[in-house]
Amino acid sequence: MPIRNDAALAFLSTRMSRPAKLFSLPVPTRDQLTEILAAATRVPDHGKLEPWRLVVVQGAAFKRLADLAEARARELGGDAEKIAKGRGQYDLGKLAVVVIASPKPSPKIPPVEQLMSAAALCFGLVTAAEAAGWGANWLTGWPAHDASFAARAFDCAKGETVAGIVHIGTPPEGFPDRPRPDLAKIVTWAKA
Repeated sequence: MPIRNDAALAFLSTRMSRPAKLFSLPVPTRDQLTEILAAATRVPDHGKLEPWRLVVVQGAAFKRLADLAEARARELGGDAEKIAKGRGQYDLGKLAVVVIASPKPSPKIPPVEQLMSAAALCFGLVTAAEAAGWGANWLTGWPAHDASFAARAFDCAKGETVAGIVHIGTPPEGFPDRPRPDLAKIVTWAKA
C-alpha cells in the first residue's frame, strides 16, 4: 500500500507563484540556494543526459543583463515599450537561476523530451524554493527567446535556449491566489 505524504500534498495544493517584481531582500544564501538546486535537479531526465545547465544571477550581473537587453532592443529597432519590457525583470531582480536547455545528441531521447526535462527543472526550482520558504517566479520575456541576447547574456551555444528564468526572493505577504483550472473542463477519462 502506498504511503501518503499529506504535508507534501497540502503544500502542492496551495503553492502559488507571486510576481518577482514584488520580491524583496533577503535572498537565499549560497548554501541555501545549493540546497534548492540539489532538490530541483531531481527531475525526469530520460537517459540521464542532464540536458540543461544553470546560470545563477545576482548583484551587478542584473545591471549587465538589463543593459544587454536594452542594447539588443535598440539593435532590433525596438520602441520604448520593448526596451522597458526587456530591461524590466533585470532592473528589478535580486537573485535568479537561468535554466538553459542544452540538448545532448542521443539516438534514444528526442530533443523535445530533453526540452521538457529543462521545463520540469524550472518547475522544480520554483517548487523547491517555495518549499524552502522563499518566493519564486518563473519568467522568460522576449530577450530570453532572442538567440543573440541569450548568447551574449548566458553564453548559449547553437542549439541551446533559455527554458526559464526563476527569480527567488522574499515574497510579499498576503498576496491573493488566482483562479485555478476547473478539472471538469480539462480532464477526460480514457474509455476502456
